[in-house]
Parts: sequence; structure tokens; C-alpha cells
Amino acid sequence: MQTFSSSTGGRWRLLAALSIVYIVWGTTYYALGVAMRTLPPVLMNGARFLIAGAVMLALAQWRGQAWPTRREWVGCALIGTLMAFAAMALVVLAQHQGIGSGLMATVVTTMPMWLALWTRLGGERVPGTSWAGLALGAVGAGLLALEGDFGATPLGALFAFAAPLCWSIGSYASRRLALPAPAMASGAQWLIGGAVGVAVAWLAEPGARTVDWSAVTPASWLAWGYLVVMGTLVTLNCYLWLLHDTSVALAGSYSFVNPLVALAIGVGLGGERVTGWVFVAMPLILAGLALIAYGPALLAVLRRTALAVGAWRLQPAGSSGSSAP
Repeated sequence: MQTFSSSTGGRWRLLAALSIVYIVWGTTYYALGVAMRTLPPVLMNGARFLIAGAVMLALAQWRGQAWPTRREWVGCALIGTLMAFAAMALVVLAQHQGIGSGLMATVVTTMPMWLALWTRLGGERVPGTSWAGLALGAVGAGLLALEGDFGATPLGALFAFAAPLCWSIGSYASRRLALPAPAMASGAQWLIGGAVGVAVAWLAEPGARTVDWSAVTPASWLAWGYLVVMGTLVTLNCYLWLLHDTSVALAGSYSFVNPLVALAIGVGLGGERVTGWVFVAMPLILAGLALIAYGPALLAVLRRTALAVGAWRLQPAGSSGSSAP
């Protein structure tokens, strides 16, 4: 599996996908908070994926992609339940319990570590530079937790830390299970995960059956629409492409950038206060991303540089490699 495509078009596609995943998913934490102001969290999240899944299935059919087989439906059901329902429902419940958007984005940084662990247990090799990058990114994101108000209730913290665990299992399963073509797989996963979410909300979520739709604010509707279109249809497709066509570590590296974006949104729109910790965390996060994306290449450059320096030092005194005039 190649981390970067050798073609110019492939590199631009990779850069575009990473930019969307880094930036848009960083803004969704704030959008979730706005949507939940007047919408029940689990019902809102379930409806988001149910509609996005139906749209994606229609697009896949229009493109002529084959309908999933029974085995592929089972795989889509497992992944959709873990990612679209469990992981995302835990995120909205954590924020509903009082977890700040910046803290939620910070906790998500544990996801690529879980994913790397499942990858290693599954017999795949994880480069040492990726482990080092993941560690640096986690430290940097952890320092971001010192920014602003990151108070949390115990139940909210439990939801928050369970969310990336469910997401990482679903991400790893998507690399192992038989699935249909990407668009069809995404649509099936979202449709099933969304349907599970709506059903659970209808059965167990307080207020889900008695929503006063006239009381839902335009801001909540706009935030929900943004989550459906940008946060789901656009960005999740980019993430799934990265997961299948690049390295596991690079696909999961978005979780190091999301806290920075979430923090910036919190400062700009939510009035959060930034202290000096962000200036310590940012270099660590960027260094972690460099190791994840370019670790083997950086090591190769360092080795060549060391060999060149060693060869230069071994040259006889007065030798410059060129004749005197």
C-alpha cells in the first residue's frame, strides 16, 4: 500500500482528501453542539446517517454499482453499527453530558492508537516512525486539553473514551470484511447505522417521540444539514478512500488536526480563551504528522546525509575533490 501516489493528480487528490478530513471534521464538533440545542442527540445523529445513507445508495445505483451480496450486507451492518451508530452516538451523548467540543476532539486522538493496535494484532506491520508520530501527536493533543473549559462529568467521559474505541474497531473491520464497491458500502453502512440510531432513539431516548418540530431553531437545522452534507456525505467518503488507499496511520492522522480546528472554532464562535499551551502543542502535532506521513522517507534522507557526512570526514586532509588552479 502506498502512502502517496506517484502521479501529480494522485498527490493533489490526496492533499484535497486530507484537507477536507482535517478541517471539516474539526468543525463538526461545534455543529453537533448547535444541532443538539433543539434536537434530541441520538435521534438527530441517526436521522443524519439514515438520510446520507439513502442518498449514497441512490448515487451508487445510478453509477451502476452492484447491490451488496448477503455476506457484504453482514459486513456493512457490523461496520455501520460500530461507526455510524455506536461511535457517533457516543460522541453526541458525551457532548450532551457536558464534554466540550475541544475536549471531545482531543479524546478522539486515541483512535489511531487503537487502530494501530488492532493492525499489529492482525499481523500487519506498523512502522516504528508511525508509532513515534502517534505518540507525539497524542502528547500534543493532550496538551490542548489544558485550553479553555474542559470539565467533564464521569458519564460523559466514559462516552467520550468509548467513542474512538468503537470507531477504531469499525475502521479495522472495514479493511478485513468483504464489502461492495466503496459508494455502495458507504451507503449501506450509513443507512443501517442510521436506522439503528433512529430505532434506539425511538425506543429509549427521552423526548425523541415527542419532539416539537416547530421549536427546532433554524440554527439547529442548518447545523444538521451541514453534518449530513459535509460531515457525512463528503468527509466520510474522503476518510474511507484514505483508509483503503493510504497507510492506516495517515488515514487516522486527522484526529491530531481536529483538536486545533475545534479549538479555533471554539475561540472564534464560542468565546473560549486560548493560553500559551496551544503554542507548545502545535509543534508536537505537526512533528507527529510529519513522522506519520513521511517517516520512512525522512529516515532515508537522514541515513544518506549521515553517510555523506561520514564520507566527507574520511577524505584526506587538503582534498577538495577538484584540482588547484
